Formats: sequence, structure tokens, C-alpha cells
Amino acid sequence: MRSTYKTTGIILSSLDYGESDRILTIFTTDFGKLKGIAKGARRSRKRFSNVLDPFSFSHIIFSKKERDTLVLIESCDIINHHPGIRENLDKTLFSSYLLELTDKFTQEGKKDIELFQLLKHFLAVLDTENHPEEFIRFFEIRLLKLSGYEPVLDRCMHCKKPVSHAEAYRFIPSKGGIRCTACHQNHFDSFPVSVGTLKTLLLGKEMDIQKINRIVLSDRSAKESKVILSRFIYHLLGKDMKSLQVLNQIREMGI
Repeated sequence: MRSTYKTTGIILSSLDYGESDRILTIFTTDFGKLKGIAKGARRSRKRFSNVLDPFSFSHIIFSKKERDTLVLIESCDIINHHPGIRENLDKTLFSSYLLELTDKFTQEGKKDIELFQLLKHFLAVLDTENHPEEFIRFFEIRLLKLSGYEPVLDRCMHCKKPVSHAEAYRFIPSKGGIRCTACHQNHFDSFPVSVGTLKTLLLGKEMDIQKINRIVLSDRSAKESKVILSRFIYHLLGKDMKSLQVLNQIREMGI
């Protein structure tokens, strides 16, 4: 006996399967992350035209048997295909990273409406506005907070003193936070971080999401925040993400 459900969701990934099917990973509003199969998706333009590609935000009808690991995607109706992302290489690279990051930090079947709204908002902004790469630092810091992996950036993890302009700090990925100069113990994996960078990331973590695109990172803060957040995420996952490797390779090529 199959049960049928309706929801909205963002396609995180899509993989061709067999001659005509597709395997999808979808982040939904009502059921969290789902993996499903769309039978005949590559043949049926009427049922699935443009809605099964990554970045697509759609109405979705699916069915499921109690013990099935994959849901059956019955139909999809597009809400936003995010054409502005698909037509721009930078936006495609940034958005691909956001999708993979969301995939890595979510569990199947666990509803997380705040994280869903975060991803939905950032995709909508990237679709319609132009932002530099450092804009995605604010997605990273907010995702870490919502996922329960928020790094300690407002105080020294050892002495607990609040961040002060009179101090210098180093971020230690393996410890998940900062230490002041007096408490730093020459950790091999530590990285210097300025107070300005710390305060900007803290502001981006708490600021009204509708206003977050107003925050501007200095060149120094852009470099520091990229290092500390990428190294911390690497520490949590134990590996680099494919989309981030592609993004870095493109940057190295000067494209």
C-alpha cells in the first residue's frame, strides 16, 4: 500500500539512472531531505520538464511504501527554475556549493524548515542579484548554527573573555573556535583571524536574513573568513566537497 504526499522542495542533485529514470535528492519543506526516483523522467517532458534539475524549486507529489528507501516522484510543477543562476558561471558555482553543503549537513527524513528557508532565500538572491564569492560565507555560518555546529567566535574558548580589539586571536578548527594570544598553545592547525572578521561573521550570523546582502566584507575579512570556515567545515566532514574543489580550480585558472 502506497501513501501519497504533497510538498514543496529544492532539487539538491539529479542522477541519470537506467535508460529513462532519474534518482533525485530533494530538500523539502515538510519532510526534510528525501531521495526519490522519477520513472521515465528523461522521456516525459510534459511531467518533468525543467523541474528535476538542481536549483529548481517545485511543487512535488510523491508516494512511498513504508519500508521503501526511495520515494516515487509522481509529478512536479515548477515554482522557480532560477534561470539567473543557470545563465551565469559564478552563480552556478556558488549555488552548487550551497546545495552540496546543505546535502552534507542534513539527514534524510528530518524536517528543518529554518535551513530550508535559508537555502531558498540565498538561491533567490543569487538568482536576481550579483554578489562576490564572500557572500556565501554568511550561508556557511548560518548553516553551521542551524546544524548545531556553530563555531565559537565571540569569546576565547579557554579563558572565556569576550572578543576585544585589544587582543589578537587564532581560530582552531579542531577545537571549533578561537583562542586569544595568552591562551593559544601553538596548535599546528590554527589560523590568525582579526577582530573585524569575527565581528562581521557574528553580525552575518544573527542579522535579519532579508538585510544580510547589505554586509560588505573587507579584502582581509574575505580572505580570513574563507580560510577559517572552509577549514572548519573540512574538519567536520573529513574531506573537501567536490563543488568547492571545482570552484577553487576555476578561480586558480582565472576564469
